[in-house]
Amino acid sequence: MNELDARRIEVVRSHMALEITHDWDAVIATFEHPRYELLGPGTIFDGEAAVRSYFIQSRIPFPDQANEVIAIAADAGTDTVLVEFWLTGTHLGPLKLGLRTIEPTGKAFRIRMAASFEFAPGSDRIVCERPYYDQSAVMKALDIL
Repeated sequence: MNELDARRIEVVRSHMALEITHDWDAVIATFEHPRYELLGPGTIFDGEAAVRSYFIQSRIPFPDQANEVIAIAADAGTDTVLVEFWLTGTHLGPLKLGLRTIEPTGKAFRIRMAASFEFAPGSDRIVCERPYYDQSAVMKALDIL
């Protein structure tokens, strides 16, 4: 593994750890340009304000949301780091599903996910995170669907 790939892997590990502690300033600092593309629902958050809003809104129903890395690898040819991980959390706040609001159930979930982190060429700064997941998996885990 070359030095840049090793730095990129460390940036992704740090980025994911900082999301657990809700250190949004430090998470934003891992980006060259903050952008999330949620593959599942197809939602895009582009720019610092949109990404910060996503962080805040997504932690209202699951304030203890965390991740546990299963596997991580860098591909210098595509400026990408790929991660497989467990996403965990507990439904402790109101969850908005369209026009519906699901009150806290107190139930926990643990789902397997993957994400790609795209980097600026020659850089260890993220330009896009793309989580891949079944958008109904959390709802099924919480017995909401």
